[in-house]
Amino acid sequence: MFELLLQGHPIGKIKAVLFDKDGTLSNSESHLLKLSSMRVKEAIKRFHSANTNNQTKEELESLLYKSYGQSSDRSLKPTGTIAVASRKDNLTTTATIFCLMGETWPNSIELAQEVFKTVDKRINELPTRSERNHLLPGAMKMLNELSSNGVICALISNDSRSGIQGFLRDNKLTDKFSCHFWSAEHIPTKPDPGAIKGLCHSLGLAPEECAMVGDSDSDMRMAREANIKISLGYISGWTSTPLLTAQDHIIEQWDDFKVETTTNIAHNLNQS
Repeated sequence: MFELLLQGHPIGKIKAVLFDKDGTLSNSESHLLKLSSMRVKEAIKRFHSANTNNQTKEELESLLYKSYGQSSDRSLKPTGTIAVASRKDNLTTTATIFCLMGETWPNSIELAQEVFKTVDKRINELPTRSERNHLLPGAMKMLNELSSNGVICALISNDSRSGIQGFLRDNKLTDKFSCHFWSAEHIPTKPDPGAIKGLCHSLGLAPEECAMVGDSDSDMRMAREANIKISLGYISGWTSTPLLTAQDHIIEQWDDFKVETTTNIAHNLNQS
């Protein structure tokens, strides 16, 4: 077991730390804003080419941006759909907006699927994958410290398997996480507490032996319901600070989060 430290104070002993990805380890805001904008533009294009109702472009645009969790100034809410929810949930949200605009549900689902498929292709062709996968300040140093001291690190994310693997490759983190991740293609997905239990089982650990770090209350509630020992909310991954209420502790900067090293343990034993 390893003692976790927050601002130098011990907060509990664990064997592994489970990390959310977007907004926790990865700076994803600019990518998500681009993704949202591309989906809205494609949705407007396809809706008006397929629809005969006299609805305005402005109304559809406004509803879509609100549904994705963007304010009137187009800034991103860290608790919004596109920031927190899975691709499947965002697709359902888009189809629901089409339905509210007068389309049938079957047509709405088909339109949403076409929008997402087209945007996925276009955004994957942009030379910005490594840019959207940038680690947040201090994250690499923190991960190096955990892994070098034997703490198991794992990822739990609503990103795809290929998206997670790309993130690990781009940041040279494959050796730190190996195959220790749970993606949107695993069942169940976040925020079902079964996702944490499934990941912990794959690690050969009980949730009570692990800590969970995330940037949303859905992460924190999932951790609590899965009986994770320590839940930590990270709040510096977005322009707008997430308002968290369900965590055991808050991490403001990665430099504040450490593990008690073997050197420190030996020093403390000698002092005693």
